[in-house]
Amino acid sequence: MLKWWEARRPAYNLIVGAAGCATIALTSLTLALPAPFRGVTPPFSVLLGVAAVYAVLANLCYFFGPLTEIAMYRLWGDEAPRAGPVLFRQGLIFSVGLTLFPVALTGIGLAVRLLARLFA
Repeated sequence: MLKWWEARRPAYNLIVGAAGCATIALTSLTLALPAPFRGVTPPFSVLLGVAAVYAVLANLCYFFGPLTEIAMYRLWGDEAPRAGPVLFRQGLIFSVGLTLFPVALTGIGLAVRLLARLFA
């Protein structure tokens, strides 16, 4: 069971890492905007530090997948459903969504600042 999970960890890291790179790139683009539209964007070095901590935490959370599956087998024995593929997909979708969430927040902030300028 653990082999199944560990075989998928590189794909998980690659996909979530790509989403993280997109988030850093897109939020960093706001630094190129004129001052009234820029909002509060942390320096690039801070973004990289946050990304490194996030990568460690994402891999720690990934470990909850096999732990959950093991707990299911301990509780229900052979009657436990094969939950690995479902847990992996749901965890991956959640991780990518959470990783891209700052892009949505940045976009909403930019839209609010643009509308405020238009109607001011």
